[in-house]
Amino acid sequence: MDTKYSVLERYFGYTSFLPHQEAIIDAVLAGRDVLAVMATGGGKSLCYQLPALIFGGLTVVVSPLIALMKDQVDGLRANGIPAATINSSLGYGEQRIIERVILEGRIRVLYVSPERAVQPFFLSLLAKADVRLIAIDEAHCISMWG
Repeated sequence: MDTKYSVLERYFGYTSFLPHQEAIIDAVLAGRDVLAVMATGGGKSLCYQLPALIFGGLTVVVSPLIALMKDQVDGLRANGIPAATINSSLGYGEQRIIERVILEGRIRVLYVSPERAVQPFFLSLLAKADVRLIAIDEAHCISMWG
């Protein structure tokens, strides 16, 4: 079984954690609910991305920022991590392909917009997928989500 340190080095290229990351990751790996408030650039994303690789299955990340989702997915893919996004920037055909790949278990991290995350079709998709972790990114925007 991969350790958090081997995953950290293999996929992210680091040999140590930034302040607070390890404690947050340990809490996530222990199955606890976690609220992590960290400064911009403090390494919040790693706190759910690394557990996603250890847990297997699908990690769903709800994020309100399409540009951030794209950057995160591009970065994960560049590191060899199967990732995708479902948001309003996708066409119907693209979304269907991603849904199929999710059900095949070939996506590790899925970024989804808040409005998509609550749609009945998306919830039924998740019910059929092997969801292991749900993370809310950029939660300070939550008041804007309605």
